[in-house]
Amino acid sequence: MQDDVILSVRDLAVRFYNDEGNREVLHGVSFDVKAGRTLGIVGESGSGKSVTAMSIMGLLPKPYGEVTAGQILYRDTDLLQLIPEQMYAMRGDRISIIFQDPMTALNPVQSVGKQLNEVLELHRPELNKVERRATSLEMLTKVRIPLPEKRLDEYPHNLSGGMRQRVMIAMALACKPDILICDEPTTALDVTVQASILELMQELQRETGMSMIFITHDLGVVAEICDDVAVMFAGRIVEQADVFELFDHPKHPYTERLLGLIPSLENPPKHKIDIKPITEDMFH
Repeated sequence: MQDDVILSVRDLAVRFYNDEGNREVLHGVSFDVKAGRTLGIVGESGSGKSVTAMSIMGLLPKPYGEVTAGQILYRDTDLLQLIPEQMYAMRGDRISIIFQDPMTALNPVQSVGKQLNEVLELHRPELNKVERRATSLEMLTKVRIPLPEKRLDEYPHNLSGGMRQRVMIAMALACKPDILICDEPTTALDVTVQASILELMQELQRETGMSMIFITHDLGVVAEICDDVAVMFAGRIVEQADVFELFDHPKHPYTERLLGLIPSLENPPKHKIDIKPITEDMFH
């Protein structure tokens, strides 16, 4: 493996089983994640993006989902060969993930502080109770949550969507992982909150030097945050390039189609908008 490649997925195949039979949903997926860079995995819903992320994390639903072929190499260690206890220790420590909806990812009946404490208790056993609380407070401060001391004792439903996502980021980064997987982390947020979350993640990446896998269907987000891009369609990677090359010179017809869906001020509107003059009658 090249020195600057921290994660290498090779010929990954995944099959799902149900009462009606079985179906292969990933067909030989391969890509590399380079140290300190962000790889965007982009494609429409159902293309296999989240299944790829769950495969890396060892979180495919059992017994319905199964990796049937390939390798997932983290620093030359094949994650698929690890026993469950080893993968459990790796997950959340060296490789972390942020999910799309923090309200379902966070435990609604445990305080924010307790959930942060559990991460540290599992992966940082050298810390005592006071040190774990201090570290939790530091992480909430780092992700710019106002009044962090108060938030530690609050529950997820007390927080806004943007603040809940910041809590998820704090939990994911508490153990300083090498790789952070972001599975559409801003989709459920409004545009202004989305922009602040993306800015925060870029800032934390520069500070920690971690690599990121950013899963999204939004090419605007890809242009904003990614260094490299892998385009997925029907369980396959159909094109890979750095972000500038992909936007300037797309090679696959599916990539061209995705880029063609981005709204542009230069293109004429599809429908002429009939703007009526405002009159007093409209207010009666």
